Amino acid sequence: MEHVKVTDSEIAELIELETARQRDKIRLIPSENYVSSSVLEVSGSVLTNKYSEGYAKKRYYEGQQYIDQIEQLAIQRAKSLFGAEAANVQPYSGSPANLAVYFAFAQPGDPIMGLALDHGGHLTHGWGVSITGAYYTPIRYELNPDTHLIDYDMVRDLAKKHRPKIIMAGATAYPRIIDFNIFAEVAREVDALLCVDMAHIAGLVAGGAHPSPVPLADVVTTTTHKSLRGPRGGMILMKKKHRKAINKAVFPGLQGGPHNHTTAGIAVALKEAATEEFKTYAHNIVANAKHLAEKLNEKGFKLVSGGTDNHLVLIDVSPRNVTGKVYAKALDTAGIVCNYNTVPFDPRPPFDPSGIRIGTPSMTSRGMGKPEMEKLADWMDQVANNVENESELTRIAGEVKELCKNFPAPGIPA
Repeated sequence: MEHVKVTDSEIAELIELETARQRDKIRLIPSENYVSSSVLEVSGSVLTNKYSEGYAKKRYYEGQQYIDQIEQLAIQRAKSLFGAEAANVQPYSGSPANLAVYFAFAQPGDPIMGLALDHGGHLTHGWGVSITGAYYTPIRYELNPDTHLIDYDMVRDLAKKHRPKIIMAGATAYPRIIDFNIFAEVAREVDALLCVDMAHIAGLVAGGAHPSPVPLADVVTTTTHKSLRGPRGGMILMKKKHRKAINKAVFPGLQGGPHNHTTAGIAVALKEAATEEFKTYAHNIVANAKHLAEKLNEKGFKLVSGGTDNHLVLIDVSPRNVTGKVYAKALDTAGIVCNYNTVPFDPRPPFDPSGIRIGTPSMTSRGMGKPEMEKLADWMDQVANNVENESELTRIAGEVKELCKNFPAPGIPA
């Protein structure tokens, strides 16, 4: 940060503090990760200087000789990694990627169907405070109240009743494998376009640790960070017949020029994700999450659906006589970072819910394994018993920091 220290010491200091936070704490937010030094380098490169409205070989600005090659590399790597017929790597993130799908295939007021936010879905799957719930008519399916698994009978019944233009499968707080085959069947039955939002599980899919939706869905959207371990961006995979509609919806429909430094970071991350090392990493994410869930179960935590099949665990902490928000803040003081989260059929409001959401991508990127999951479960249990005990939380934070010293974070100096 030598240049920033001279030109803007305030920002330089804040970045250094954030670097220390990411280095010294256990990061359990399932949508976060550590990118490699290579991804960091290209994300902060001179590519940020270039404007590139349009697509490769069809730009509105000159000087695209190298930018076109970068974007084409990213597209080819995305298609190869996920077995997709076509790809668009320009969306600024996952939410714009989802909006591009709606813009391409639905009209304002058309019915779109997605998992309810308070049952694990995403804002952009038709929730009321999102533009997707305001401009379109949202049809929301939910979880079974007994199993806390997706109610596929409800999915089919709602689809037949409302005949949505688009069915969105995917979630942001659902710890189990989604049966994409059932969604594909339902979509065919009602002549709907099937879009799968695999933002959270993209890295698991790339590494073969989770079933892929790509062969079954018309369109698949994703972020490029989270478990995929790339920069903060978005991507759309699709059948070839949908490429023109999607490309037109992204640009000029929703965006201007792509962020070329992000496109290059995506290309690098996709190359990294095609390695055997990444496959091992993806499987380790799931193994760590399952082991952590098992140990938390033993400690008496109430896990939504009883456990996990993927990278995240959703916990109802109300049986521990604490709310999700209070517990999440106590964990942060103890050096363990998560987010408070609603649980299915939560009686509490979203800003002060009953649960927390945790995930293992970041810990796994640091090389942590089952022994560290056991230590983490112990610490989480201790925090639950000491949410107002500042000295005890500080003690745990010191132990967490010592553990983190033994597991260097990718891209961050020790």
